[in-house]
Amino acid sequence: MVEKYVFGSPFETQAVIAEIEAAEFAGKEWLNISLENGFCCSYQMDDADVIYGLGEANRGINKRGYQYVSNCTDDPHHTEEKVSLYGAHNFIMISGKKHIGLFFDYPSNICFDIGYTRQDLLTVSCEQADLYLYVITGESAYDVTKQFRRMIGKSYIAPKYAFGFGQSRWGYKTAQDIEAVVSGYRDNQIPIDMVYLDIDYMQDYKDFTVNPERFPDFAQFVQKMRENRIHLIPIIDAGVKIEEGYDIYEEGVAKGYFCKREDGTDFVAAVWPGWTHFPDVLNPDARAWFGSKYKILTDLGIDGFWNDMNEPAIFYSEEGIQALNQAIADYAKEFSGGQGDAKTDSDDIMNNANAVPGEIREMMNQLQNSPADYRRFYHNVNGKMVRHDRVHNLYGFNMTRAAGEALQKIAPDRKMLLFSRSSYIGMHRYGGIWTGDNQSWWSHILLNLKMMPSLNMCGFLYVGSDLGGFGSNTTRDLVLRWLALGVFTPLMRNHAALGTREQECYQFEHIEDFRHVIRVRYRLIPYLYSEYLKAAMRDEMYFRPLGFDYPDDRRAVETEDQLMLGNEVMIAPVYTQNVSGRTVYLPEEMKFIKFMPDGSIYEEVLGKGTHYVEVALNEVPLFVRKDKCIPIVDAAGSVDEIDMSTVRYLGYDGAEYEMVE
Repeated sequence: MVEKYVFGSPFETQAVIAEIEAAEFAGKEWLNISLENGFCCSYQMDDADVIYGLGEANRGINKRGYQYVSNCTDDPHHTEEKVSLYGAHNFIMISGKKHIGLFFDYPSNICFDIGYTRQDLLTVSCEQADLYLYVITGESAYDVTKQFRRMIGKSYIAPKYAFGFGQSRWGYKTAQDIEAVVSGYRDNQIPIDMVYLDIDYMQDYKDFTVNPERFPDFAQFVQKMRENRIHLIPIIDAGVKIEEGYDIYEEGVAKGYFCKREDGTDFVAAVWPGWTHFPDVLNPDARAWFGSKYKILTDLGIDGFWNDMNEPAIFYSEEGIQALNQAIADYAKEFSGGQGDAKTDSDDIMNNANAVPGEIREMMNQLQNSPADYRRFYHNVNGKMVRHDRVHNLYGFNMTRAAGEALQKIAPDRKMLLFSRSSYIGMHRYGGIWTGDNQSWWSHILLNLKMMPSLNMCGFLYVGSDLGGFGSNTTRDLVLRWLALGVFTPLMRNHAALGTREQECYQFEHIEDFRHVIRVRYRLIPYLYSEYLKAAMRDEMYFRPLGFDYPDDRRAVETEDQLMLGNEVMIAPVYTQNVSGRTVYLPEEMKFIKFMPDGSIYEEVLGKGTHYVEVALNEVPLFVRKDKCIPIVDAAGSVDEIDMSTVRYLGYDGAEYEMVE
């Protein structure tokens, strides 16, 4: 059952598309709501209650014991104390004696204190009491999730090629760089379907442009790659460069399609291109205009995009720089006792770190993604000017919505790959997400794993993380272990930052190990894509916590380093350095499967309980549930080359599998 309550004057986020009649909130004995200072909702948790949800959030699958803030944030250092990441997914579920889902449809900062301040109390609070609250009750955690998924609409379905392996790196600057990457994979017989273009492919970091010196005759190059069964996937950033003669800039200014300051002038901030404007994607006309520009690249043969920097990220603003310069100038006068040249004094200060006062250092640190900047610009929403910080979490959603709606018109008969860094619930109808700029840390394999079911609860099915880690220098064993998890995530992409160690699979010794692991992905694509389609079409989850399937087994409920995949498989990746295997808990009898490096498949039936399973670096493990089976095929070099005539079934004898294509 779903109940909808209206508080104040909510902003219409369009996260929920189901028609649900609002009721007057008359109070519930188990839910306390206060409107005295903004909005505050509290719930007394039982000791056994598990709190699921929040999509892309830090820490565990069970969110108890910490606080989380929905505030789309460009922060690449995902350490345990961080309370905000790139997405804002305000759905939580209490699972215990009762199963209750709560969706707070509120597009600005909202805090979830889940046993942090007081261990037995869940408190959700936000500054303005203007929101929709949806209360969902059901028979189980999965029942509540399915009801929520029906409320928010069907999930985006990616093209089948997008289940192939992709290679990316910030720093592929030329067509020759891309060709070298493709040759590195093809020459070593490692399957690959996609190569991603980061910001270096653009002309001066301008959206919807291609650098003609680095990529001469781009359309011909795209076609050449397609003939080699490679899809090129370019990045699109949120900021539009301010430059006379740049048609998108000039057209956006002329039509009033950029975000404004309070005085009506276009807001200016610095990102990769330098000074930029932000398209006002909350304005339907501006959203349609910006989305239409993707045709510039689809006309050149592109059939996939990744949207980035769309929190939106801000390096600094004009106002921020002016305030910093004024603070330095003022202190320079004080520093010199009012004597001497202000510029010389400022230079002396900046060259003497000990002379810089703490408040100026803090101003310098806070230039990037400053809350003050988010209060400085506005959106035109149906003729009303809305300050950005009131709707901050909707920007990435609506940028990707702009692309998704436009691509449906540009190529109505073709599925396009589309995913984003920043998101809000509702964006799942238009594209997937990747979990942003992670690090080459072993702990981030586990964080990757734990985010997957929470994102699925919120409708995001085409999801994945930067395999091998984006920031920091990776290691061979870390890449192999992470790839063994990535075999199962819908988005399987190796991505690294400029200046880090090269981590393409052919850069390491014993390339055959990488070849084998990625070939396992291609052997499983018929099963993985079938389960993905079922989840999308039936409002189900591709990944689930064990507690969803075994709610009466406390050990299963508390297990967070294993996931259910589809209706047949459990995965338990190795995420620890220098180990030969790991301990797994089986809530029921299962068949332990390992894809061995010589192409054979190891099978062993294991009973309910705890087992230590050996998994070498070049092996891919999974578990098939009792009386189930899955389809596998022969390995292929690309998705288009998968030969379905080679399909056979792996698992329990006599079991049947429903294939969806």
